[in-house]
Amino acid sequence: MIRLLLTLTVDVARLLFRSRLELVVENLALRQQVAVFKQKRSRPRLGVGDRIFWVFLRRAWRNWASCLILVDPDTVVGWQRQGFRLFWRLKSRAKRVGRPRISPELRELIRRMASENGWGAPRIHGELRKLGVVVDERTVSRYLPKIPTPQDTLQRWMAFLRNHRDCLAGMDFFTVPTSTFQFLWVFFVIQHARRQVLHWAVTDRPGAQWIVQQLREAFPFDTAPRYVLLDRDGKYGEAAPATLKTLGVTPVRTAYRSPWQNALAERWVGSVRRELLAHVVVFSQAQLRRLLADYVAYYLQDRCHLALDKDAPRGRALSLKSSPTACVIALPRVGGLHHRYEWCQAA
Repeated sequence: MIRLLLTLTVDVARLLFRSRLELVVENLALRQQVAVFKQKRSRPRLGVGDRIFWVFLRRAWRNWASCLILVDPDTVVGWQRQGFRLFWRLKSRAKRVGRPRISPELRELIRRMASENGWGAPRIHGELRKLGVVVDERTVSRYLPKIPTPQDTLQRWMAFLRNHRDCLAGMDFFTVPTSTFQFLWVFFVIQHARRQVLHWAVTDRPGAQWIVQQLREAFPFDTAPRYVLLDRDGKYGEAAPATLKTLGVTPVRTAYRSPWQNALAERWVGSVRRELLAHVVVFSQAQLRRLLADYVAYYLQDRCHLALDKDAPRGRALSLKSSPTACVIALPRVGGLHHRYEWCQAA
């Protein structure tokens, strides 16, 4: 009873001391939805202007979801992502970024040279240059017949990962779009043995020197593993591998377009996108750092992993039922997106 009275008191105080601007914004949001309901249709529909209104209202007003009646809040997040994709599609089309497509005749010639001689991209590229054909070697490799990876190569790589999992880590980047259609880069290092995220950082300007500093922070005081997996991203340059070698680490580069060779890092990126980024709209670096800090703490301390016998990377103690009257309570994590469940003695 006392708890109910306190809740009512807080709600009444909040209503009395609300600012006039907040009341105006709330009134505007409600009027906009009433206007949609007044449409002479069997089912109200939100137009482009209505969607833009709610996307910007979500950014400007923190209590926007309390007045939203027509659709779910996740739908508004989806509208923002659609706008992001449309913005970059139009921007890319206007700038015409990328190399021009080659003609079908040239594609057929590349495949013919490969089948008749068994050549790879460098040899075919050289032959095309002698014919006066100006084309990039990467373009040649793109149109070569796809040859499946030999089974023994897969077995050797899997054996390497399995035999060195205790002294192996992976590093990678992934991008996060913001509400203003900008990109933020997230750098992380993850350990293979217990799936522990050793280090992560956010920036809007990833460069080789910045990556070098992150590597030094990731492996302080002779804690570096024996091997680190990294792809052939141009952001690493020559400085990042050189820094790993000075730390006593052997950098292992994955093959071109082979993300499966650093599968553990790719799986963690997928987990972050599905379990966190798919439910929020990022406005700034500070917000993204706060969200990732909460998620990494949940990932390491609470989240169960199949590969770890359904345990957390840092180990999670069993919560035993202490008495017949005990009940299961939910402990919110990552702002309520996920929960941890434990037994608690009933009051």
